[in-house]
Amino acid sequence: MIIKEFRAKTENEAIEAAKKALGNNIVIMHSKQVKRKGILSFFKSPMVEITVGLEEESERNAANTTGSNASARSITEALVKIGPIVEKAESEGKIASTRKETEEERLDNLQNLIESKMPAKTLADKITETETKKPEKEVREEKPKKPEKVEKTEKAEKADESEKKDKDDELNVFFELLRTTMDENEVRAEYIEQIMEETEKTTKAGTPFDAALAGIYQKMILKFGKPSTITASDKGPKVVFFIGPTGVGKTTTIAKIASKFSVESRKKIALLTADTYRIAAAEQLRTYASILEVPFRIIYTKEEMENSLNDFKEFDFIFVDTAGHSHQNNEQKEVMGEFLHCLDGLAETEIYLVVSATTKYRDLISIADAYTAITDYKLIFTKLDETTALGNLLNLRLYTDAPLSYVTCGQNVPDDIEDFNAQHTVKNLLGGKR
Repeated sequence: MIIKEFRAKTENEAIEAAKKALGNNIVIMHSKQVKRKGILSFFKSPMVEITVGLEEESERNAANTTGSNASARSITEALVKIGPIVEKAESEGKIASTRKETEEERLDNLQNLIESKMPAKTLADKITETETKKPEKEVREEKPKKPEKVEKTEKAEKADESEKKDKDDELNVFFELLRTTMDENEVRAEYIEQIMEETEKTTKAGTPFDAALAGIYQKMILKFGKPSTITASDKGPKVVFFIGPTGVGKTTTIAKIASKFSVESRKKIALLTADTYRIAAAEQLRTYASILEVPFRIIYTKEEMENSLNDFKEFDFIFVDTAGHSHQNNEQKEVMGEFLHCLDGLAETEIYLVVSATTKYRDLISIADAYTAITDYKLIFTKLDETTALGNLLNLRLYTDAPLSYVTCGQNVPDDIEDFNAQHTVKNLLGGKR
């Protein structure tokens, strides 16, 4: 296997450079943005670096002669077929996509999962076995009589019925595999059944499992919907409130988003905090504001919030950190609700509920219910790097109907944050690696 890295201004240019150097049979293994080097790198936009792999001729020949079977071929074909279907849905605006990806990126490791868990004797094996066990009499007779033709037709019909039954059996095993995989990823049982019932209703008897996989993949992506991220206001600053319980990484998340808007997008931002309960949180945000060279202010009252809006009226964004409170404290909820709506009619606002992917589902529901009672919000999930099961992303999305926006996966500011990607998440929920 030849593995090389290529850099260019855009991903497409990097891919073209890779194809020019290695040919059209390359496989894109990884893609990321990298900062330029040098004294003036701060003023230049980042480059895109891709890592590509290319099988050498000897490896391809070995792959064709070692370990190949009907099951592996059928599964490979199944996964390859999904790519064009999903791309067509994306082009029609039906599926959210943050960037164009290859089929290998979307579905890598799903093939190995299915191969390892599907029954060893596949439909193709059974058909081959049936053909090799034909009666010798059929082979010897060169000119069968008319009645024998009828008999062969009946046999063919029985063979078709047997083939159809084998396909149905294989499809049922596949559906059970998907149920088990989603359950292991902590998707709630009611949502698993909802997804599977919808899939089974639209899947005809005898459908190959590659088509079923494509169908369920699309359904789950559509359930997640497009990510809803922060956008600029048409007039005046956009005021963005960040709410959520303590300990989920809310302040660090604000710093990551602020860094991207300030440094990468060159937007004028101000950082405010209403978290007067935790001195450490205020000081942490003050430190980030100092590094970014943006204004910072501690807010104690609704009146001070209105004054800040007037002071920063020429800015693009005002990011507001809020105090985490117990979702069982009704008095705190009431105060929080009044604060979040103190600028209604004065400025365009957005509210983001920050929760951790490591939080138990029951607690997530309590948190979501508490904030739903006082405001509408969008979802940010943090600490994806601290869990192996992402089922709660789908669970909370379906429970609240609130759109997902960002996800974080580490402490590095500003790198460890990205727009929510439904395709990557669905791939993970179906057994693929992140």
